[in-house]
This record gives sequence, C-alpha cells and structure tokens, in this order.
Amino acid sequence: MSSQRTEPAQNASERDMLEGWLEYHRQTLAWKCEGLTDEQLRTAAVPPSELSLLGLVRHMAEVERGWFRKVLVGDDPGPIYYSDADPDGEFHVGDGDTWAEAYATWQGEIEVAREYAGRFELDDLSQGESRFTEEPFSLRWIYTHMIEEYARHNGHADLLRELIDGATGE
Repeated sequence: MSSQRTEPAQNASERDMLEGWLEYHRQTLAWKCEGLTDEQLRTAAVPPSELSLLGLVRHMAEVERGWFRKVLVGDDPGPIYYSDADPDGEFHVGDGDTWAEAYATWQGEIEVAREYAGRFELDDLSQGESRFTEEPFSLRWIYTHMIEEYARHNGHADLLRELIDGATGE
C-alpha cells in the first residue's frame, strides 16, 4: 500500500481542520482498498460477518449521501444499495459487484457532499430530515460525525486488509 494521505495543518482554521480530517479518512479508506482485486475486495474476511472492504466503501457512499444530501440540504434521491427489503444491502456484495462501480459511486457522493457543504457555514443548521431526531444538525456536527464514522470503519478496514493479504499500516 503506497497512497499518500495528507493530514491537515496543525494550525489550520476550524473548518480547514474538519474538512482536512474528513478528507484524510476518505483517503485512508481508499488506501486500504488499493491494489486488491474485486474478489479480494468482496471477501468477508471475518466469518460469520459479511463485512468486506467493498461493502465498507458502498456503506460510506450511502453515509455520504444520507448526511450531506438528505439531512444537510433536504435532497433525498433515495438509497443506492439498500432497500426496505434489505436494510443492509450495501454490505451484501455479490460476484457482480465491482470496485469500479463502488468507487465511482462513492467518489460521486463525495463530490456532491463537498458541493453542498460548501454552501453552509459551520454553525448553519441542516434543512433536511434525519431518522435520528427532528432537531436540525449544524454542519460542524455533521463533519464531526463523518470523521468519527470513517475513523471507526477504517479500523475495520485495517483488520480486513491485514486478513486478506497481510498489509498493514497506519
């Protein structure tokens, strides 16, 4: 694994710091998937769990969509991978699911997230609905939550990658 990740400057502004750490964790997940085949990315390396690197990327596409589209701006294009019949559909990967599709979808959701977040100040409140509460969220809260979400799943990605091919790294 060789991808470079960039930490935000230690003296960055609050917004630059939050956006920097979010980008860092996005880069980390991509790095954990780098150089693997579709088959390896679909591997559920810790049975009986179905958790795979490809499933994590698909999940994070859903999370980006949910928080930045649905909650922040009130744009609800619907889910990408899950449904009422399969609420964990992003994690249920099959032989036809590919890195190319999942990566393109994830990156597309990240681009929309950046665009939508750019319209808000950190203290601005969300305009959409959340399944968690009727209270709005500040952009600051959403950024902090997204950093936490990626960090937690990057821990899973560390373990999955090590089990797949022994690669480790920070």
